[in-house]
Order: sequence, then structure tokens, then C-alpha cells
Amino acid sequence: MFFTLAGIINYCFIPALDEQEMITWGNKCLNESYAPPAEEKLKKWEFTLTNDAFVRLRKTYQNGKQEYFSFHLHRLNDMEYLGDETTGTLQFKTNTDDIIVQIYNDRKGNVDSMANELDIPVKNMRTERLDSLHNIMEYFKAKSL
Repeated sequence: MFFTLAGIINYCFIPALDEQEMITWGNKCLNESYAPPAEEKLKKWEFTLTNDAFVRLRKTYQNGKQEYFSFHLHRLNDMEYLGDETTGTLQFKTNTDDIIVQIYNDRKGNVDSMANELDIPVKNMRTERLDSLHNIMEYFKAKSL
């Protein structure tokens, strides 16, 4: 009963948005909040929440190296935030190695592997913004089950 009531309360921010608006807002939040470290020397990056409940991050470095991370929200076990409203780390965690990690054009060779945690450096993550992002992730996770 408590979890059902908590779920209803958590979604009180979402009913005014349709699914496409949630996707659009989620992508805006992820892209505006992502704060790659300066030492990564990124040429470009793309952070995407898809309507079929995938979270994807593609980073392209100035030297041509690419890193790609992807997971389906139904595999998401926990989303945590470590930090304050100015800077922090958003952690996506899965129970098992359900996060696809692919590295291309690296001097050390291409790599295909799996992980169970994806740490994302972020900025300007106010409590309301974090709560809304969490609610959207939970909505699409529940929908994909």
C-alpha cells in the first residue's frame, strides 16, 4: 500500500505532460545538466532519452575517439545524486551488467563491454529538476515492464 501511494504522490508532477513532452523535457534536462570534465576534451556529445525507454550517451573526443553508453530503463535499479545544486554526479545503477559500453577509434583498440553503473557529471541540478527527471525515468521504466 505504501509503495502504491508513494508512486501516486511521485507522479503528481507528471500528469500535465504527455509522453512526448516528458521525453522532450527529460532530454533538455540531461543535455543542459551534463557537465563533462574539461580534461575530456570533447568535440561533441549527445545525451538522449528515447520514447522506447532507452538512455544513451555518445561522446566524441577531439582525437576522434568515441564512447557510447546505453541501457534500457526497465533494467534501471536506482538513480542517485551525489553533490549539491551547483555540481554533482548522477548515478544510474542496474542490478547486473546491463549498461552497454562501446569505445571506438581508441589507440588501445575498440572495446565492447558491459557495466552496472554509469556516473554522469552534472551541473545546476536543483532538487525540483532532479525530482522531475527521476519521476520521468520511473514513468518510462514502469511503462516498459
